[in-house]
Amino acid sequence: MTNLPSHTEKKLGLLIDLDICVGCHGCVTSCKEWNSTDDMLPLSDFDSYGDNPDGVFLNRVHGYEIDDGISSQTVHFPRSCLHCETPECVTVCPTGASYKRQEDGIVLVNPDSCIGCKLCSWACPYGAREYDHKQGIMKKCTLCVDRIYNEELAQEERKPACVLACPTSARLFGDFADPESEVSILSEKRGGMTLMESLDYKPVNRYLPPREKQSEKTENAINTFFASENGYVGRNQTQANNAGLDSFFTWLDDKLSSKNI
Repeated sequence: MTNLPSHTEKKLGLLIDLDICVGCHGCVTSCKEWNSTDDMLPLSDFDSYGDNPDGVFLNRVHGYEIDDGISSQTVHFPRSCLHCETPECVTVCPTGASYKRQEDGIVLVNPDSCIGCKLCSWACPYGAREYDHKQGIMKKCTLCVDRIYNEELAQEERKPACVLACPTSARLFGDFADPESEVSILSEKRGGMTLMESLDYKPVNRYLPPREKQSEKTENAINTFFASENGYVGRNQTQANNAGLDSFFTWLDDKLSSKNI
């Protein structure tokens, strides 16, 4: 079985902001394009124009509806390899094809020694490994290792393709071992979360949780405030709310029309 390094000099990974991810799949398509045209083996597609199109993707985005009984919101959840500090997908590999780099902590697969036994995919609880049926080997996110160290690229372009493609900057890339890095500071400030901490795989990638949205209760409180300010106290709640909204938009229209704005 494959051994893990006792420590890594860096902990390169992604910080993903679930509050501003819009689920556009730009990260998915850019990942697919880069990893199908670089020096690595291309990502296979199956029945691309048929009834059941499918393929190998190293990054996928899932959408979920969260409903607390008062309000609801859609959360888009990108999923890829988390480059864990203690990844069991590495330790179960019988050939050493799956390994973790000591210099930066990136988890990779050597296609020359991978036998496609799928043990790593069974060991990964995050579903981050994909089996390429055409090539008979396992594939996964590489953090675009062939890009982030490419000295022929400008410094600002030495980032994973998914990070560069994100239109809302919901994805950040950096070194979590450096407490002064952008990803470390923002993760600390916003309560960055790791997945399935109880498993003790210690994922490097982190997610920033979506901020709490304005609830219907808060909206009613605002409406009631504007209604009371304009003499509507004593009416039923619906009338008060409607009056409050009217008052609010009248106030807003006046402010926006003011020469002082």
